[in-house]
Amino acid sequence: MASQAFNHLTGQKSPYLLQHVDNPVDWYPWGTEALRKAQSEHKPILLSIGYSTCHWCHVMAHESFENQSIAGVINKHFVAIKVDREERPDLDQIYMSAITAMTGQGGWPLTVFLTPQGKPFYGGTYFPPFAKWGNPGFMDLLNTVAQAWENQHEQILSSGDEITQLLHAQTQRYTASSQMPNASILDAAYHQISSQFDRQNGGFGGAPKFPLGHQLSFLLRYYKRSKDTKALEMVEATLTAIARGGIYDHLGGGFHRYSTDARWHVPHFEKMLYDQALLTRAYLECYQLAGNTQYVGVIRQTLDYVLRDMQQPQGGFYCAEDADSLAFEGTHKSEGAFYIWSQAEIVQILGLKDAEIFSYAFGVQSQGNAQFDPHGEFKGKNILYMTHSLQEISGHFNIDVAQVQEILNRGQHKLFDYRKNRQRPHLDDKILTDWNGLMLGVFAFAGAALNEPSYVLAAKRAADFVLANLKGPQGRLLHRWRQEQADILGTLEDYAFFINGLLDLYEASFDQKYFIEAKVLAADMVHLFEDKEKGGFFLTAQDTPDLIVRPKDVYDGALPSGNSVAAYGLIRLHLLGLEDKWLSPVERLFRIFFTSIEKAPSAYSFALCALDFYLGPSSTIVLEGAMNDSTLAQMRIVVYKHFIPNKSVFLRLSQLPVTAYVCQGNGCQRPTQTISELENQLLQI
Repeated sequence: MASQAFNHLTGQKSPYLLQHVDNPVDWYPWGTEALRKAQSEHKPILLSIGYSTCHWCHVMAHESFENQSIAGVINKHFVAIKVDREERPDLDQIYMSAITAMTGQGGWPLTVFLTPQGKPFYGGTYFPPFAKWGNPGFMDLLNTVAQAWENQHEQILSSGDEITQLLHAQTQRYTASSQMPNASILDAAYHQISSQFDRQNGGFGGAPKFPLGHQLSFLLRYYKRSKDTKALEMVEATLTAIARGGIYDHLGGGFHRYSTDARWHVPHFEKMLYDQALLTRAYLECYQLAGNTQYVGVIRQTLDYVLRDMQQPQGGFYCAEDADSLAFEGTHKSEGAFYIWSQAEIVQILGLKDAEIFSYAFGVQSQGNAQFDPHGEFKGKNILYMTHSLQEISGHFNIDVAQVQEILNRGQHKLFDYRKNRQRPHLDDKILTDWNGLMLGVFAFAGAALNEPSYVLAAKRAADFVLANLKGPQGRLLHRWRQEQADILGTLEDYAFFINGLLDLYEASFDQKYFIEAKVLAADMVHLFEDKEKGGFFLTAQDTPDLIVRPKDVYDGALPSGNSVAAYGLIRLHLLGLEDKWLSPVERLFRIFFTSIEKAPSAYSFALCALDFYLGPSSTIVLEGAMNDSTLAQMRIVVYKHFIPNKSVFLRLSQLPVTAYVCQGNGCQRPTQTISELENQLLQI
């Protein structure tokens, strides 16, 4: 282990940076001290970006950053900077764009060589310590770059300038169109997405397969608009396959990051907060639309998992749980060890009779069931996934369905209790404003849609935590809180995601303070982030220091983009307050990104959710009455019983009998004071 004298990460709050605090590498956090050191000593920068639950980040750390010889080369020739991508999404986006431009691919750990001015000139992702698998060894690479810095200095500086100019060009490539997007782009996106649909396994494309919840939400909106039943069928097939697959934790609830195979069976086992939010919202919306009660079990189990394992005592939500964990009574961490089972364990815990039925239901085999296992980590082990329906199990064992369900429930509870004795995966306990905005919004939505007050309360606790702990001077949102300290200027995503979460919470609770906070933050967002000259929003505020470019993008990847969510929130504010000022930034945003969205609409699924909202028809539902009136509560239940995505719901306080007003476009239906009439009116939307 290294002496603390060789490392400058002590005192950092990021769990990822603290994982490297004992490395022999002389790591610095990103900041003025490291950048000035590089400039004063005329050394290139080795920038390493990752996150605490990243499997290959752990591998590279163990192989290279804990290696004394490799560390010696780094310390001699470079200024080494370690960055948590979840703390600094702006740096991650800038340098990921650079590496993608240079190599055609990206990922984590991200390894980038920079000039002392922060300009990238070479890099990649994971490098083995020594050459293998056709990849250059990290030791050789370090020596090669160090020699090039000495012997080809001007060429490297020129290369850094060229790549930085390319990054500038990328952020400036958007040109405002004279046109606004129309519904034909929604059609084009739908056809692109449907062409990638995996009819056999659900989901889109082949392996690896990512569960993009916001893409499913777009398809549900497209079905609502077009009545094309294939859109709904694709969503239901995908959600059902995910719920049956190994990507879903059948014992404790929650979704793993992605499936390494096309069948949703063998996941990458980390659990990210944002996946719980985005997928749960898709299940909720599909439940509203199709009424599949099996989805309610998935929703509740997932939200209960978040409350049990991912919520901080004061109400905020943690980031993620690692993919790697110690095998039972083991000393070596491996992928998924917390979640996988031998058949012998299951027999021992459940007993022979129940284990036979449970194994048939969940595909358990004596030799293990992981058909895709490139690193041999699942040998002799089983990843639970539903291989047979309740009816199939009933017929196979000649017992009734209710008895089957009882046996499976009993088995799941016993295995869950047994699993508690295993060492849990590492928990990244940062609180991030943007991800908390996503999650609290889903809790609020679920509380209203399922009539579950405890979920609305969880949303309130999270919102209140952010408002109390992650607002800095002059009301500026901050990005990260951990161990009683908030820091890092908020990004566009912090504002956009949190604003939408507050609006979800207002509509679920009718607590006016959340609507007021959302409006204040929206005004700040427009002031701090909008590109006043061209339109759209930058990822970073105008006063964010030490960046070579100011990113601006609308691409919806694993997370919806800040621009997409900002547009969605501003449209909602317009409907809730009938203030036209919120629409101007939205229209400028759609014009500046029109050409990009038109070229590849399926890559902008949440932007298209916002566009669908903007194009309308949109609805405004006003409930008038006293806050605690039981009829008001019943009316809100009816409003959330149905899938009405492009709506705003607000309360007008009054001591008069509770009355509902349902408006769409420029017309309103007649006011009603009865539940049945309100339901009839909603069915016409």
